[in-house]
Amino acid sequence: MKRDHAWIAAHIPHQGTMCLLDSVERWSDDDITCRAVSHRCAANPLRIDGRLGIANGIEFAAQAMAVHGALLAANDGPPAVGFLTSVRDVQWQRTRLDDIDADLVVHARRIAGNSGSLLYQFELHADETVVLSGRASVMIKAPPA
Repeated sequence: MKRDHAWIAAHIPHQGTMCLLDSVERWSDDDITCRAVSHRCAANPLRIDGRLGIANGIEFAAQAMAVHGALLAANDGPPAVGFLTSVRDVQWQRTRLDDIDADLVVHARRIAGNSGSLLYQFELHADETVVLSGRASVMIKAPPA
C-alpha cells in the first residue's frame, strides 16, 4: 500500500520542511523504496547558499530507514527514535541534488539488525541512475516504559 507525505510526517520525527520524502512506493520486511521531490524546493532546510549538496542525500536515505521502521512497527504510537551512528562506503556520482530535475527514488535495504541497532544499504536514483550509495548504521532508542 502506497503511503503519502502526510502519513510519513505523522510517523517519523522529522516535521515541516524537514520531512523530505513525499511517498512510499513499496516496502517489505527487508527494504523500502520512497520518492522525493523536496530536493528541488528552494525552501529545503538543508540548502546552503541556495545549493543542496550531494551529502544531504544521506538524510533522505536516513528518513527512508525511519519510515521503514515505522511501517514495520505497525502501530500508531509515537515513532521510535533512531540515531544515525555511522555511514560507510559512501559513493556519489555528482556534487549536488538541487540541480536534478527528476524525482529522487530512495531505496534502503536492511542487511542486519536487532532491537537496538540496524544496518542498511542505501541508494538514491534519478532517472534510473544511481547518484549516491552507501551503508548506514542506526541505533534505536528504546521507548519509555
